[in-house]
Amino acid sequence: MTPLPTIDTAATAIVVLPLVCLCYAYIGYPLLLKGLSLLHGRRPRAEDPQTWPFITITVPAYNEVRTIATTLERLLALDYPAERRQIIVISDASTDGMDDVVLRFAECGIELLRQTVRQGKSAAENAVYPHTRGEIIVNIDATTIVWPASLKALIREFTDPTVGVASGRDVSVGSADESNQGESGYVGYEMWVRRLETQVYSIVGASGCFYGIRRHLYDPAFPLTLSRDFASAILAREAGYRAVSAEDAACGVLRTADLSSEFPRKVRTMKRGLQTLWYKRALLNPLLYGYFTFFLWSHKVARWAPYPLLIPSGVALIFLATRYGEAAALLAVSLIVLGLGIWGMRWPATSRPPKLVAIAGYAVAANVAGLLAWSQAVRSGRGSAIWEPTRRT
Repeated sequence: MTPLPTIDTAATAIVVLPLVCLCYAYIGYPLLLKGLSLLHGRRPRAEDPQTWPFITITVPAYNEVRTIATTLERLLALDYPAERRQIIVISDASTDGMDDVVLRFAECGIELLRQTVRQGKSAAENAVYPHTRGEIIVNIDATTIVWPASLKALIREFTDPTVGVASGRDVSVGSADESNQGESGYVGYEMWVRRLETQVYSIVGASGCFYGIRRHLYDPAFPLTLSRDFASAILAREAGYRAVSAEDAACGVLRTADLSSEFPRKVRTMKRGLQTLWYKRALLNPLLYGYFTFFLWSHKVARWAPYPLLIPSGVALIFLATRYGEAAALLAVSLIVLGLGIWGMRWPATSRPPKLVAIAGYAVAANVAGLLAWSQAVRSGRGSAIWEPTRRT
């Protein structure tokens, strides 16, 4: 067989490399985890502690006057001894009257810590640390719906002395008739991967909407523009602990009704993740961190690496399509998926798209968000710590 010319070989490599990375990250890696989990066996179920530890629940919030009362009522109703928990709402200089609503719950023991200047979520979490009294600090977002039994299920994981961080299991919650259906499937997939990682060793990032961390692992000087929930698992591993996903600690995460509303959050989350990984890049050394490094490369790097290659990969595919029928067919399929994805991204929020359109829309949105996140992460350095929260109904 005559070898391909050098320029064709290079173009083929540029097209194939991101596909190989994504196939490994989303298919090969979970299959490897599944095999390793069978070797490790089922993890024993955590038992109730003799005495439930004193915990602090922190709720960072900005202008959540619509939801904060319902959130606090749900927190007070959680199945956990009231004398063994502290609840603090950190208001990031809210201006919509939310603080007044929180103060009405003072007689129930809920505390308000108000930031006089808006500085972002990480700054609020740094500021609350001196006011916390719990052995374990639990972060809950203001719009998260925590099932009544989930708090005990989360704290139960800390009876294992090797566990430094426990993350809740996200359940995507929304209308069956809205357009953003792809997110629900992705969340379920992500929770499955975390369950496998937990069975083998450790997850590489916690759910920012509901997770707990041992007090001595909490960093009160965490950089304001980075992702604390992602970094929490890294901080635990640096200190010799594991981070786990608590299967029974379910929480409802409200999804936006359409992809266009969710898109800015995807860009921001990935950008902060990239910057956090660079900040903690020492964890990418397998000689120092073993299994965890393998998980980090597979779960994060292999997913994020293809995005900067999207444009050169597209150009290379167009070039190859003028020379080879196989490349032309792949280009045609790619354009069809792109068209379906754009259609899915523009689908009205009040109706449910066909499943193929929903999946394509979610995939295209994720890839475009990844490309923008890389661009912003490289250009803006640490960037801004402040953003407008994604409002969900």
